[in-house]
Order: sequence, then C-alpha cells, then structure tokens
Amino acid sequence: MTEHPLIMFVVFPLLGYVIGSTPFGVLIARAHGIDLRRAGSGNVGATNVGRAVGRPWGYLVFALDCIKGFLPVLAAGAMLRGRAGFPTAAHQAAWLAVGCGTIIGHVLSFWLKFRGGKGVATSLGVVMGVFPYFTYAGLAALVIWLVVVLASRYVSLASIVAAVAFLPLFVVFSLAMGWPVVGLWPLLAFAGAIAALIIVRHRGNIRRLLAGTENRIGSSGADAEQRPSAREG
Repeated sequence: MTEHPLIMFVVFPLLGYVIGSTPFGVLIARAHGIDLRRAGSGNVGATNVGRAVGRPWGYLVFALDCIKGFLPVLAAGAMLRGRAGFPTAAHQAAWLAVGCGTIIGHVLSFWLKFRGGKGVATSLGVVMGVFPYFTYAGLAALVIWLVVVLASRYVSLASIVAAVAFLPLFVVFSLAMGWPVVGLWPLLAFAGAIAALIIVRHRGNIRRLLAGTENRIGSSGADAEQRPSAREG
C-alpha cells in the first residue's frame, strides 16, 4: 500500500476529479443530436436527460454518474485498508479526498468550462464506495429518496430530503455498529459537507418548490420551470 502524502492527497484526488468530470448526460444527449444545456430545464444531470432523451437514458446516466463516484473511492479504500484495524483520521481524510475530487469534477467539470451537475448521483456513488462506514446510511438515504419521489414526484425535493437525512443516519448506523463516532470525525464532516453542497446546488429548485412552479416527474420541463443556467445543473 502506498501512503505517500503527495500521492494520496494530490495525485489520487486529481484522478478522481478527471473521472468525475466526465459529463455522461451531455455525451448521451449529444449522441441523440440534443444539446442538453439548451433542452428541458438546461440541467446536465439524469433527470433532464430523462426529459430530453427518454427515461431509460436518464436511468443510464444516473447509474453512470453513480459508478464514476463509486469506483475511485472503492479503489482508494482498498489501498488504504491494506492493514487491519480502524481507519485513522489521516486515512479517512485521504480516502475522502478522492471522493471530494470526484464530486467536484462532476459539479465543476473542465469539459463544461467548470460547470456541471448537482452532484446527487455521484455523491451517492461516493458514499456507497466508503464501505462499510457510509454504505448503510447511503442505502437508507436512497430508500428515503425513492419514497419521497414516489410520494411527491419531485426529484429535487427527494434529493434535498435524502441529503439532509444522511448525516443523522450515519450517526445512527455508526452507534448501532459500535463504531466510535468521535473517531470518525472526518467522515462526519464530509457527510455534512455533502448535505450542504446538495442543498446549495438545489437553491433554484427550492425557490421553485416554495413558489409551486417546480417540475414534477412526467412534466415536460420547459413549461413548469424556468431554465436555469448549466452551472445550477
């Protein structure tokens, strides 16, 4: 296992950033002759792909965005956990640095002039890859997301609720598993940061939810919501 700080805190996060920057939604829409940033809501994520290209393609983009968050973090964790025992704060920080790089790549993709998506699917992939510490809370948050989507038909509302629920879920599962929560403070900070990022990236959606103009699943996207910039996407 290599633990050189330059590799763990610079090289690997940069690799995560490059992987996270891959704009699957834009590429798939372009393959169908559609400029995703000018279609539907203008967002570059899976929801708008579903509206502009077709729901199956939206599911595919969601899966791909999850995978690009999952694989780099899983690989970093496999290297960092080459020794037995509870991960130190430094190992947690190095592990999470890769996840941060991947999420930042999705949100600020260099392919899109440092614009990008809202980070929900990629963040989900990252938390699933931080096994087992984030995985159970991530699965529970995914269930909450599905319940809210089915009940409200608002993807944005479901994403916000799941993000807010993730930190307390992580604490509950940590206590249930007997993990020392204080010893997991880098993971705690990261869980809070993910929730804050997703809420900030959905600030336009929050305004529309409060105004009653937010787009529901099944609506066209052009009629029910004003087109935000790709930076909000």
